[in-house]
Amino acid sequence: MKNLSDQTCPVCQSPDLEQFFAMLEMPVYCNLLWPEQQAARNCPKGDIILAFCPSCGFITNVAFDPAKLGYSQDYENSLHYSPRFQEYAQSLATGLVENHHLYDKDIIEIGCGKGDFLISLCELGNNRGVGFDPSYVPRSEHSSMENQVQFVQDFYSEDYQDYQADLIACRHTLEHIPNPADLLDSLRQSIGNRLSTKVFFEVPNALDTFRNLAVWDIIYEHCCYFAPTSLIKAFTSCGFKVSNVREEFGGQFLCLEAVPTDTGVPPIHEGQDEVEILGRDIAAFTTKFNAKVENWQHKLAQITQAGKKVVVWGAGSKGVTFLNILKLQDLVEYAVDLNPRKQGMYIAGTGQKIVPPELMRDYQPDVVIVVNPLYEQEIRQLLAGWNLHPEFICV
Repeated sequence: MKNLSDQTCPVCQSPDLEQFFAMLEMPVYCNLLWPEQQAARNCPKGDIILAFCPSCGFITNVAFDPAKLGYSQDYENSLHYSPRFQEYAQSLATGLVENHHLYDKDIIEIGCGKGDFLISLCELGNNRGVGFDPSYVPRSEHSSMENQVQFVQDFYSEDYQDYQADLIACRHTLEHIPNPADLLDSLRQSIGNRLSTKVFFEVPNALDTFRNLAVWDIIYEHCCYFAPTSLIKAFTSCGFKVSNVREEFGGQFLCLEAVPTDTGVPPIHEGQDEVEILGRDIAAFTTKFNAKVENWQHKLAQITQAGKKVVVWGAGSKGVTFLNILKLQDLVEYAVDLNPRKQGMYIAGTGQKIVPPELMRDYQPDVVIVVNPLYEQEIRQLLAGWNLHPEFICV
């Protein structure tokens, strides 16, 4: 691994960042809606050069340029059209409401996306909610909650510190911020002396990506990758006391719960053993990544030689990364996705048309590549209902 003498870890300020992996010229956005194929293929691209901090376990893209990004209403990453994900999100919301007695309370969600999770939290406990996200698009199905829930089409910042809450939730946003303290310090300042405020964050689990080789989760938009040790360090360094960190959604996510503290001294978290174990995973990652890509190239060559029709199921981050790393512009014609806002659009970089599942009744694929194994069963059931029984391969 290459030592980076000119950069420090954004979480613990260690000067010992070690570069270990690179993917160049990857789409900057995985979830931007591209209505034209050529525009999708010519989408903005950026380099991913990952570095590991051996002090706290944080992983960062040292080539990340925030100027390349700008989130708007054309950004679409909702997973709530999947029954499997709906079940998970509803269970998560129910647990938060029940465990923290969130009934007739005030809730803020930072990076609320299209608002589904915030709506659930407010419906379950008859709560009031405010969601912040520049990509939010008003939806008719939320109209029944308009007296309880409002949405601000902006990034959350100290400009909104007058908005107070009993729970502040933030899911899949922190990994998009180059310096996590930019958000966490602002959040702690906004909470002030309201020490009973509960904080809930969810991020992708770096252990799943770099230990279990869920490599298709490496995308330009994610400039940060958290293991439990680095996630805890980020929060304790910014004035929070962490009460719980756990894996969820088949180990793909990390969930953290915390409260603000006024001690002035961050609680110490002993996790160096975990960091050292992760360091060994990191040292072997590039070799294992290359082997995984070569294995897929071999599989796809066999599919091509057999003249089989293949589709990729999932047009989100995993699908976009899979198609671009393997350069599948010609082999795969369609990417299938349940999200109606994505249907009719095109995959960034490789340009596959994104189509609804119903198209498979006529297309009749021989092979379905499922980019998230957690959705395999619901996809099998859907296709079996149309008497389609293709070969399934999970990435």
